[in-house]
Amino acid sequence: MSDGDSPIVLPDDPSFGGEVQVDYPGYRSTRWRAPDAPLVTLPEELHDPLGPVFGDGHVSEFDRDLTAGHEGEPLGERIVVTGRVLDIDGHPLQGALVEIWQANAGGRYRHEVDQHPAPLDPNFTGAGRCLTDDDGRYRFITVKPGSYPWGNHENAWRPAHIHFSVFGRAFTQRLVTQMYFPGDPLFEFDPIFHSVRDPKARELLVSRFDLATTTPEWALGYQWDIVLGRGGTGTTPLEEDEA
Repeated sequence: MSDGDSPIVLPDDPSFGGEVQVDYPGYRSTRWRAPDAPLVTLPEELHDPLGPVFGDGHVSEFDRDLTAGHEGEPLGERIVVTGRVLDIDGHPLQGALVEIWQANAGGRYRHEVDQHPAPLDPNFTGAGRCLTDDDGRYRFITVKPGSYPWGNHENAWRPAHIHFSVFGRAFTQRLVTQMYFPGDPLFEFDPIFHSVRDPKARELLVSRFDLATTTPEWALGYQWDIVLGRGGTGTTPLEEDEA
């Protein structure tokens, strides 16, 4: 499948380099997002802050439920998304701030830039956050996001996904990635998904349906662990640019 003279999804090729291709020809906007100059070293005071930038008092238990806080229930398939944030050795990371944002069930974000013809849901804003517990676990209640067109190439649609951000104890310690849902037919055509060059690494971006997490008569459950590490086997692929 191609867009003019350029393939939409390029074949897997070791010559592309690392696990994540940050300047990926099939994903057009990376030409503006990917760095083209050496990284700048931050001042030392930003490397070693005197204290955490945020604490437990700033994150409410209600922040993890994206279906609450409105006049009614949001439209769509209610789901529970849960998992653990781990280091490369499998140790849980306690107190990490996990934030998510997503499109609604119709595939539209509540953002002024998103103007594609899908309805906004007055009962869904599409953002939530929580702190991981002592076992490194996070848990969100939300609705399954819809696919949406994104204009990268002719007839381009994104697979259903949820954006994840994980903070350490300071805002200089942030990692961003995306979680997908199993069996999505759009995987084959999505250059963002394929910018993760290693097929095994791509699989780590896909959640798994979990009957034990599923709440009878209420919500389907999905499990997805985030394993932090740079380029190690079994670590979650991360975005180099939070945009």
